[in-house]
Amino acid sequence: MTTRMNRRGFLATTGAAAGALSFLGPKALHAQDGGTLRFGLSTYPPSLDAWASNGTAAGTIKLMIHRGLLGYGPDGTLRGELAESWDVDDDGAWVFTLRDATWHDGTPVTSEDIAWNVLEAQKPDSAAYLQGQLAAITSVETPDEKTVRMVTDEPLAVLPGWFAHFNMPMIKKGEARDTTMGSGPFLYGSADRGVSISLSAWDGYYKDERPKVAGVEAIVYADENLRVAALEAGDVDLIEYVPWQAMDQIEANDALALQATDGPFMYLTFNASRPPFDNPKVRQAVAHAIKREDIAAAAFYGRGGALEHLPIAEGSEFYNLELANSWAYDPEKAQALLAEAGYPDGFDCVMLSTAQYGMHQSTAEVCQAYLSMIGINVQLDLPEWSSRVKKGNEGSYDLAVMGTAAMNNDPDGLATVLDGSLSPSFVRSHGMETPEISELFARGRATFDTEERRAIYKELEEIAIDTVPIVGLSWRSQGYAMRANAEGFTVMPGQLVFYSGMTLEETVLG
Repeated sequence: MTTRMNRRGFLATTGAAAGALSFLGPKALHAQDGGTLRFGLSTYPPSLDAWASNGTAAGTIKLMIHRGLLGYGPDGTLRGELAESWDVDDDGAWVFTLRDATWHDGTPVTSEDIAWNVLEAQKPDSAAYLQGQLAAITSVETPDEKTVRMVTDEPLAVLPGWFAHFNMPMIKKGEARDTTMGSGPFLYGSADRGVSISLSAWDGYYKDERPKVAGVEAIVYADENLRVAALEAGDVDLIEYVPWQAMDQIEANDALALQATDGPFMYLTFNASRPPFDNPKVRQAVAHAIKREDIAAAAFYGRGGALEHLPIAEGSEFYNLELANSWAYDPEKAQALLAEAGYPDGFDCVMLSTAQYGMHQSTAEVCQAYLSMIGINVQLDLPEWSSRVKKGNEGSYDLAVMGTAAMNNDPDGLATVLDGSLSPSFVRSHGMETPEISELFARGRATFDTEERRAIYKELEEIAIDTVPIVGLSWRSQGYAMRANAEGFTVMPGQLVFYSGMTLEETVLG
């Protein structure tokens, strides 16, 4: 009984307390009167594979057409979506109770659909973003059409968060992974590849009076300056990836509004399958070679900050002050580490980034300059985003600039960028085994006690600082901007910023 109370305490403190969401009253005729929201995307989604990671633009489209078992409210609190409640039973299994919801084809969402999603995504060759985590689920039981019971060998405190991730939406059993038929608030309509995607409100959505617009026209403006100009001219109502150099002018424009949050971060990944970055001393040298304040200034116009440790925010209860400057700028130490590693004269290498986003290119250029000062001669590879993702997944680089947010605001959310036991992904270093880190993540997931988890993640951070699976570079402010007549869209806090597309169901045009 005591263990069960601890689990409930964990749920309460993380905002994950199970509870039904009630949506009462008749459906309003909102779709006919809400107008079409024009959303300026930064890139055309390279894929709409439901379970793969293909960047924020793809995630935003998926958040319109799909829903997961759980999701996040505008304040970042975990909430029910296809599941109206969830809890741990006396045997330690997570039990999800489904609400009355239907797929876009009108058929009901059932427990068999959910079980199929889990079993397919957890297959070793699935390439699902969360395949490694889902492998911990040993069986999925469906005692009736509304109940899903997930059994694990060990307690898993963080399991509900996996099913709130926008790369783990539920799709109908048997559908292709890139299906555009989901259970979300919008119906996928038409697409002009590379240019735009049209979606319309779905009146069968399980939340009454949502969505509140008749549709969304997602229009690609790959050039960030043109994206801002389109917003200022009224050609679009809302844009993602507000360039940092434009934030001041947007804030000064009474016709526009800026919403931004800190949480996303820039970092370096390595190809550890071959020299020289298979050597942790070389990775340590890189960590100490770069003056991060220059990245914050060049890439983010001061709307960022140095990141000399793992990306655990200062306001987090898991923040470790004594580790905050562990990768501080120290070129003499960097050169000494290179010499210890057998590279006293440095070496040549290729750094993968992209020219599609100014922040990525600027970050790469600053890193290139500082690495040259310790003898590492970097050639930049700056393809467009979809090619950058492909090369990252394949390991076609020596080291790479990456920017993302963690899976959620819990330290376990960093597993997607740190845990080398997970399937290959462009967000992680390539070919890098992290046995101690993987084991500590597993221990952290298996306990509901906050103090124990603090100790576990501190040990994990200490090992990461020494083995360098990534190099933290800079925090960044991440912004969306909108015209004053677009209300209800909310930028979610911290690491959840890229889930903000969930609030498109709440957005109205005045």
